[in-house]
Parts: sequence; structure tokens; C-alpha cells
Amino acid sequence: MPLYSPAMDGVLVLGDGTVFPGRGFGHAGTVPGEAVFTTSMAGYQEILTDPSYAGQIVAMTCPHIGNYGVNPEDVESRGPVLAGFVVHDLSAAPSSWRAHGNLQDYLRLHKVVGLAGVDTRALARHCRTRGTPRALISNDGTPVEALLSRLRDYPGIDGEDLTARVTARAPYVFAGGFSGPEGFVEAVRPARLPGRAFRVAALDFGLKENILKNLTARRCEVTVVPAYTPLEEVLALGPEGVFLSNGPGNPRMAKAALPAVRGLAERLPTFGICFGHQLLALAFGGATYKLPFGHRGANHPVKNLATGRVEITSHNHGFSVDADRLPPGFEATHVNLNDGTLEGMRHAALPVFSVQYHPESSPGPHDSLYLFDDFVAMMERFHG
Repeated sequence: MPLYSPAMDGVLVLGDGTVFPGRGFGHAGTVPGEAVFTTSMAGYQEILTDPSYAGQIVAMTCPHIGNYGVNPEDVESRGPVLAGFVVHDLSAAPSSWRAHGNLQDYLRLHKVVGLAGVDTRALARHCRTRGTPRALISNDGTPVEALLSRLRDYPGIDGEDLTARVTARAPYVFAGGFSGPEGFVEAVRPARLPGRAFRVAALDFGLKENILKNLTARRCEVTVVPAYTPLEEVLALGPEGVFLSNGPGNPRMAKAALPAVRGLAERLPTFGICFGHQLLALAFGGATYKLPFGHRGANHPVKNLATGRVEITSHNHGFSVDADRLPPGFEATHVNLNDGTLEGMRHAALPVFSVQYHPESSPGPHDSLYLFDDFVAMMERFHG
């Protein structure tokens, strides 16, 4: 068990009493959350601004973080919503022509509690062995004994509706995004644009901007709607397709969205990813369960069962759809080669499909961008 050293000014305390010492950076404070790790080698700013990390204390297993600084183009939402950020080696002096500042100041600006100097490899091994723990991150001098006492009363995030924290407050048309007017990066440009535009309603359970960029790059006119918008209000927008976004936490806590999810999928071409994939399964009578330590990183191998092709994919989720209890009418399309968990499904009769991973790839490889083209092609077939 890592021992706390008085020479360090911050700690990560886990629910089983394990203490990881570190040096505080960013915002000074004490925050509870769920301790998770991601194996992504880069993309820490995209990870910080991914709403799917709401309520979590995220540890980067890549040892050197902050070396290319931060910039206004790499954000995925209006700001970080995670509980805390843990790194091994923090770079204080970024070296990149794209940098507009450093990670230390960025976390301070957005009031994110940070901890550096942590043995993140030991933390990842601990989580892989014992499961995802409740945790407290502190860098404000709170005594360890007080943190342990507080943690005993912390219930964790599995019973909280985290979607309500991160969803849009009102509908809006995506036209430029959170990161400014720079336009689309080359990686999201499809090889073939469709011949016409389609109106897409995107249900926001914790949307990432690069998803919206991928849709609009394919001439989709995207209206983002809050997660719990009633079915009739979504249909009143006149959508020709529906996108179900990623999001944080336990999908069962977002059960208020299930009637609209099912009603839309029964009427219109529907594409879901991550949290949206899980809600789609629940809406049609399937089941979900919590993974021992989740999938978070940009190097997960996923097999496409139709083509036999293996895609290297980006992941960020703690729950999975139960492959043995697929909803009626659905069949598996993708499987995770690390642990055999379900990674994709489609309906046999309806124009509906979903995947567990993140095809928008921010950060991550671009093996799965074809799924956005498949969604557009599905709308073309459906609407003639």
C-alpha cells in the first residue's frame, strides 16, 4: 500500500483506505469522486473536457502530461466537469506552436483539483485488481484521517443522475462549436459527402464537440436537444435522423429518457454511441451492468463481426450492455477482443444501430469514422 509522506502536499484516498501521495496543482480543494484511469497516450485536454468523465477522478497512465500545453481548439465541451485530475509527471513548460497556456493554469481557471507525482501505474494496477473505487482527491492540506472519515460516508456516483449535470439546458443548432471558428480538422472529413443534407436531432447526454463536427462535415444539420426532451417536442423539430450521444455514469439513472429514445428509434433512423448505446438497449428491454474497472483509452481492439476487421478504438465507459440479454430484435455487430464484452448492435427490422466505443476519435485512432457515413447512408435509404 502506498504510504502518505508529510513532504507531499496532496493525496488521493481510496475507499479501501489506500493512500496515494502527490503534489497539488490546479485548483486547491478536496473533492469526492470515482477513481478511474485512462490509457490514452495523448489528448489530455479532450479527456478533461469530455462530459462522460463527470464525477470521476481521472488518472493518466501515460507518465508525462502537459508537455504540449492547452489550446482553444482541443476542447470537447464548454469546460471540464470531472472531479479531479491525476498525473505522474507534470510538464510546467509546454513546448508546442499550438499552445495558448499550460495545464496548471488551465486547471486553476476551471477549478479542477489536480495531483502530480502520483504512482499512476500502481493506481491503475490497484483499480484493475480491486475494481473502481470511491475516492477523495485533496491538495488543500486536509489531514488524511479527516479524508478517510469523510470517504466512509460518501455513497459514490452510481446512484446519481449525472446526465442532468452535463446536458444542454435548451435546444440549439450546432454552428461553429465551443472551440471557435477554426473549422473541421482534416481527420473528420469523409471521403464522400452525401448528395443532400439531413436534419438530425442529437440527444445530449454529455455530447462531445467532435461528434457534432463529424455529423456536420457530412452535411447534417444538427439540432442538439436536452437529454430529457419529450418525444413530441423532438418530433416537432422535423428530424430525419436521431443521434444518441455519449454521457456519464450509470445509464439506469437516466431512465426518464427511455420513452423518447424508444419512440424516436421506432420512427426514424437512429445511431447511438456509448451512453446512447446503453440507453437504446434499456429502452428496448435489454440490460446493462457495471464493468470491474471500465474501458478508458484509445487503444481497445474491437472486432466487426460482419467484416472480420479489427478496429482500434477509443473508449470511455464504466457500464456495458449485457450481450446475453440483448433486447428482442437486436443482434450483436461488434465485440471487444480484450474481454469479450459487447461493442455494437443493430436492429433486424428498424434502421437502428449503436456502438459502445467513440467513433469520433478525439482523442484516438480514426478506424471507426465510417460509422458516421453508415448513419448518413441509412438516412438516404430510409428517406429515398
